[in-house]
Amino acid sequence: MKALKNLSLLLLLVLAFTGCHNKSSKLADFNRTVYTPEYASGFDIKGADGKKSVLVTVTNPWQGADSITTNLFIARDDEEVPADFTGQMLKGDAERIVCMSSTHIAMLDAIGETGRVVGVSGIDYISNPDIQARRDSVGDVGYEGNINYELLLSLDPDLVLLYGVNGASSMEGKLKELDIPFMYVGDYLEESPLGKAEWLVALSEVIGKRAEGEKVFAEIPVRYNVLKKKVADNILDAPSVMLNTPYGDSWFMPSTESYVARMVKDAGGDYIYKKNTGNASAPIDLEEAYLLASQADMWLHVGMANTLDELKAACPKFIDTRCFRGGQVYNNNARTNAAGGNDYYESAVVNPDLVLRDLVKIFHPELVEEDFVYYKQLK
Repeated sequence: MKALKNLSLLLLLVLAFTGCHNKSSKLADFNRTVYTPEYASGFDIKGADGKKSVLVTVTNPWQGADSITTNLFIARDDEEVPADFTGQMLKGDAERIVCMSSTHIAMLDAIGETGRVVGVSGIDYISNPDIQARRDSVGDVGYEGNINYELLLSLDPDLVLLYGVNGASSMEGKLKELDIPFMYVGDYLEESPLGKAEWLVALSEVIGKRAEGEKVFAEIPVRYNVLKKKVADNILDAPSVMLNTPYGDSWFMPSTESYVARMVKDAGGDYIYKKNTGNASAPIDLEEAYLLASQADMWLHVGMANTLDELKAACPKFIDTRCFRGGQVYNNNARTNAAGGNDYYESAVVNPDLVLRDLVKIFHPELVEEDFVYYKQLK
């Protein structure tokens, strides 16, 4: 009987040890695909057999990055972080998030989770109604180079969502010092309109809502592609389209592979500048810009202008172009708040189908009955 009891005790100890052992793992174990984006190129999510924890990998998270990856390990169910993991670690799902870009807010809003946002950068310029309704309790931590780290720390965030421009965020070092996890979000680097929107799945993962995020995102390509096909099936002539306004003595023209050029093409327009096929906007002189604008049927994205008179004041040399004289000038600032924050640069990231619809309405108004959302015609 005593031997039987000893054997039972031994079995319990073995089971207990095995249970504890199963909580640990190696980084190499996380090779099972959890989510591979169909349109985005900047992230993927992997798991391990028998584990609830996941590894979110972000690739080339800023302009100019080459073969750079950053990793966030989300440890769930009391599972241990692999001993050989050297990236960022989030313990459990993020409940309190600081968003350094307004697009991060839009992605969380798409899955109904803006209530998790406790801090932002530049609250006056944010359009989201929930954030504005809670502005007394949502901390404005400032901008890169002038971050209020005392306030940020007081917000007790589980995670800070970052973006890099021409290199790593200047916040990295201080966040590591404060032991606050962070993750880069590279939506703005995606050239595909649907790729930008797909980043909402990455954000839904960090809050433990990936299934909901996948469901929300799955409907976006359907709506987008239905309209794209409608355009392709009905359009024979594509109006030529000029983009942007001068910046100093230069005029920056997007690449033919850029987000905006792809949207113009999908909407049945013809982006007029074909020389730039690279991965960044290219400057041209004002003389060349004038020749292009003179040939264009339509002119879009004209800075801060709200009227033709404002555009005339900003670009007096361009008032005799055909698109200006014909009133075919449109801007993407129909949803601008009192401080000048433009919702196009916030919520449009998760609404590429609505942006496409606006552009179709501009180029081929007979195909769209709905009112503009982000664009307006200057008068």
